[in-house]
Amino acid sequence: MKNGFIKAAALTPKVRVADTTYNRERICELIDMGVHAGAQIMVFPELCITGYTCGDLFAQELLLAEARAELVRLAEYTEKIDGVVFVGLPFEYNSKLYNVAAALSGGSILGLVPKTHIPNYNEFYERRYFEEGFAEPVPVTVDDDHIVPMGANLLFSCRQMPDLLIGAEICEDLWAPDPPSIRHAMAGATVIVNLSASDETTGKDIYRRDLVAGQSARLICGYVYASAGDGESTQDVVYSGHNLIAENGIVLEESERFANESILSEIDVQRLCEERRRMSTYREIQDRYITEEFHLEEKVTELTRFVDPAPFVPGKQEDREKRCEEIFMIQAMGLKKRLEHTNAAAAIVGISGGLDSTLALLVTAKAFELLGKDRSGIIAVTMPGFGTSDRTYQNAVTLIESIGATLTEVPISEAVRIHFRDIGQDESVHDVTYENCQARERTQILMDIANRTGGLVIGTGDMSELALGWATYNGDHMSMYGVNVSVPKTLVRHLVRYRADTRGEERLASVLLDVLETPVSPELLPPEDGLISQKTEDIVGPYELHDFFLYYVLRFGCTPRKIYRLAVYAFDGIYAPETIEKWLTTFYQRFFSQQFKRSCLPDGPKVGTVAVSPRGDLRMPSDACVRIWMDDLEKLHTETEDGKLDKMKQFDKDLDQILKDLL
Repeated sequence: MKNGFIKAAALTPKVRVADTTYNRERICELIDMGVHAGAQIMVFPELCITGYTCGDLFAQELLLAEARAELVRLAEYTEKIDGVVFVGLPFEYNSKLYNVAAALSGGSILGLVPKTHIPNYNEFYERRYFEEGFAEPVPVTVDDDHIVPMGANLLFSCRQMPDLLIGAEICEDLWAPDPPSIRHAMAGATVIVNLSASDETTGKDIYRRDLVAGQSARLICGYVYASAGDGESTQDVVYSGHNLIAENGIVLEESERFANESILSEIDVQRLCEERRRMSTYREIQDRYITEEFHLEEKVTELTRFVDPAPFVPGKQEDREKRCEEIFMIQAMGLKKRLEHTNAAAAIVGISGGLDSTLALLVTAKAFELLGKDRSGIIAVTMPGFGTSDRTYQNAVTLIESIGATLTEVPISEAVRIHFRDIGQDESVHDVTYENCQARERTQILMDIANRTGGLVIGTGDMSELALGWATYNGDHMSMYGVNVSVPKTLVRHLVRYRADTRGEERLASVLLDVLETPVSPELLPPEDGLISQKTEDIVGPYELHDFFLYYVLRFGCTPRKIYRLAVYAFDGIYAPETIEKWLTTFYQRFFSQQFKRSCLPDGPKVGTVAVSPRGDLRMPSDACVRIWMDDLEKLHTETEDGKLDKMKQFDKDLDQILKDLL
């Protein structure tokens, strides 16, 4: 439950049709398995106490009575577990039979949710036995000790985790045009459970998977789908036990069909709530709902779900190539429009031989291609200075020639020395003034060339640098249109590699690959033995970590401690926890202190869900205080000590139990 995570399980027991005792025993076994694995939400299939395929046996009083009795026994069984359990059974009310989902926790039956949409087409004959469920909950009697609410408008809330609000629907409810889960979510439910008995036909699994994923995306919720499997009657159809757990459009876990495989994963309820807060079109309804409360133990939920260490970069090559082409075209089309609108005669790009300026030149070349203009109109300016290495200089020249742009070389060393003299800067003092004078000299050159040629200066800085403020104010920070402004550094690499792999030009591909191998550097300090001496990631930290931090700060508004936990999990074996904490501290300090640079950014196209434009995405005050975020990080040390103490206490308990067992 810590950091908003709750572990959920979709569990498929092997049933015997109409053998309620046997089925209850199998359900209990799977409950134990789920608890052992840390699950606190456990969902079983539709009508699992009796079996879905009982047919006309649903008219037998004995079967209905035994189902109720086994439900009570299951409820009693939950008294010893830490979790909420959903099981299915037939339930009679007012001389009508309903297909219901029962919520159980703490030894009690919390409530019954009837199936709303009753299928009676193709292989389904449920209307022969069951009535459509009603919305407004009413009190019903299960036995002398259990009078509980029953109705579709029934939600289940966790006392210890207020954001965890669970709604239930049953199989066909999801497939109908108006699923009850829509109302549940609009009434506040963050997790939807579906007790299902979906038979298997060719291709149905794909549609089912898309349906579950799509509903979780539309409702911004967690969705746990448990389906009937082995043991159901195969008289006419077969059930595969296709279980799914999804969160906001992403399938977190999926079972292998025909294997009666139970699945578990963690749903990030905190993230879902943040996403709902962010979306102004996510409306709540005021329908009459009853909420039943349950209790769960507050504990750390062990993570097993995949946490991508590179959230901006698709993992599959096919998806990555598609994303790169899409982003490249967004960048190029944005620049194309700006060049058209300003009737610019030229585009001026400063080329350093590094990643960002390389991508900017490639984008500019594509924009000229879209405009039908000759690339000689691209004025690519290389401006060697005190820190320029032979490698980056040669790469810059080769790149410009390969693209077909007009090469212009303007050395800056002499002009910067004159400026040093004018402002009284000692050239031997390699401080921030020494560095920034060079960056601003380069920007002045680009701007003046733009004036002389009737062109626009194309910005090269990327989003990761802007997030950290790793840019010289009114130096490389400034341009007339920034094509890389919303592209993170980790993605810049893949965009450049994609162009190297797809352009089909050997000389260009060769130089692009060498640019990719070159350390990231502003090259503002003199080289050592001809090699780059100033490596950005040695100073501000690894960009793959900063991009990870940036994603979870801006996309989901996560706390520093949660980001730290996710980063430790995602980068396990790559970065030590103390290294992650060090650079996360650096990230927050720089992110808050450098907002003034982002507040006056030039225009540039948004390419993904995260951006730092002060006009489109990040309306952050330039003088916001970082204190509470730093305080949150400080609590990591307290938690670590508490965790050690808890582990020692648990070890003592385990040792005592072992000794008792031996005696």
